[in-house]
Amino acid sequence: MKRLVLWVPLAAFALFVVLAAVYLRSPSDRTIRSQLIGRSLPEFALPAALPGRATVARASFTAGRPRILNVFASWCVPCIAEAPHLEALARRGLPIDAVAIRDRPQDVARFLTQHGDPYQGIGLDDDSRVQLSLGSSGVPETFVVDGRGIIRYQHIGPIDETNMADIIAAWEAAR
Repeated sequence: MKRLVLWVPLAAFALFVVLAAVYLRSPSDRTIRSQLIGRSLPEFALPAALPGRATVARASFTAGRPRILNVFASWCVPCIAEAPHLEALARRGLPIDAVAIRDRPQDVARFLTQHGDPYQGIGLDDDSRVQLSLGSSGVPETFVVDGRGIIRYQHIGPIDETNMADIIAAWEAAR
């Protein structure tokens, strides 16, 4: 019996290692979805990110036509990867507005010059207040908003060729 008690700590440790290995191989989904899907955009009006450019406000999304709202930042590497795909969506006629998170106007201007400018309006969200009110947990994130200001779809992460069709379909469905 005394010898069996000596093996209990080793068995407990082995069980711990097996459980840790199982959970590390298949982690749970840690994606944080917005709780506003199917709900109205929160009230907001941001200052323009660039002088002479249109800004973004909730009122822009209640004019009867669906729009895309992209949350990005000039310092965001995945935002660079998604830039050509946003340009392709804009060329297809999808209106895109943006919220620039914790950014400076000169950095936003440089980003748009280097990577393209698909945006009709860009608002500057210095303290991430609008980003957080949207339920966005990072950059980039993209929302499809119907013509009444209701969020219909959220895409978390950079847009690429594998999810372009989903975003177009969501925009079409919001019409």
